[in-house]
Amino acid sequence: MATRKDLSVPVANYAVTGVIDQGCEFEGKLCFQGTVRINGSFKGEIFTPDTLIIGEEARVQGQIDAGVVVICGEVRGNVRAKYRVEIHRPAVFRGDILTPSLSVDEGVIFEGSSKMAHGAAATPSSH
Repeated sequence: MATRKDLSVPVANYAVTGVIDQGCEFEGKLCFQGTVRINGSFKGEIFTPDTLIIGEEARVQGQIDAGVVVICGEVRGNVRAKYRVEIHRPAVFRGDILTPSLSVDEGVIFEGSSKMAHGAAATPSSH
């Protein structure tokens, strides 16, 4: 018999702990630990020390402050990542990125600026 403790997923495993799926719309401030995947529509602010995955069908508008950000959909806004940002096809990104590590696939639409200042991105924000 499995106990409640056995059913929890450790944050270190990077298993998806939450989803805003296709057809869902969210507006506001999202704060979480673990890994959240957005496949729907999001407008607002996202804060996490962990991982945000923006799926191919996602439309995100707003401010993102995370540990790791993986973008495959459309993002309009600024991204600050403590560790890295990955942008994969067929992503469309419009905004500014601050991160110590940036990876952009060929074929991605990137309109904005990127700064890879390690010291500035590594400073935790007060949220």
